[in-house]
Amino acid sequence: MKVHVSIHDVSPAWEPEIEMAVTLARRHGAKPALLVVPDFHGSWPLLAHSSFCRRLKEWSRDGCETYLHGFFHRSADGAAPTPSDRLRQFFLQRCVSNREAEFGDVTREEARFRLEQGERVLARADLPLMGFVPPAWSMRRWLVPLLAERGYRFTEDHTTIYDPLRGRSRASLVLNYATRTPARLVSTLAYCRAASLAAPLFPTRIAIHPMDLRHAVVREELDRLLFRFRPRFVTSGADLLAD
Repeated sequence: MKVHVSIHDVSPAWEPEIEMAVTLARRHGAKPALLVVPDFHGSWPLLAHSSFCRRLKEWSRDGCETYLHGFFHRSADGAAPTPSDRLRQFFLQRCVSNREAEFGDVTREEARFRLEQGERVLARADLPLMGFVPPAWSMRRWLVPLLAERGYRFTEDHTTIYDPLRGRSRASLVLNYATRTPARLVSTLAYCRAASLAAPLFPTRIAIHPMDLRHAVVREELDRLLFRFRPRFVTSGADLLAD
């Protein structure tokens, strides 16, 4: 069983929480992947925060992979063209996420443009690009082939990890908490406790969202979860695809 730890929504918007998440992961011997958002919600341009960029470079040099995590981590406000598209949009943006499933309702052309712009931001920040993870794990079918065209070796959704360049994929378990409502908090705490029992059967991902670390119960649960899996950590998400 292999376990990979990642920190989502890496942006100066969440700087104290991200420091906390990295410290927590490293306490248990994990070097978490950093899922970097170039301009979180259109209000936090990464390159405007030089001290945060330097911190990311320090973690990168210490072995933390950096992935592109959307561009704005925010969905468009426009209405979808068809009833089925509107239903899908409602599910992704209101049920699965809080209007943050950015790559769930963009066109192929817009997705390509945002990838290009995100790649430039990470390059200017001198951060190596090791993969792409769409916000809220939501993607269209054409995204994996598009990532393959651009040379990406790792991406993931809710249930699967992919090597787009080699055309490989593998079922994977993801453990993460959600705290947007009390009901989500209770249900995800219960889910992670139950689902972690299946970890010996699948490559496993522990996804840390900085917003959730504001809750003491999540910090405590993560501490226990990381302690439990500490002999199994891998540094690269791509290692989960290896036999």
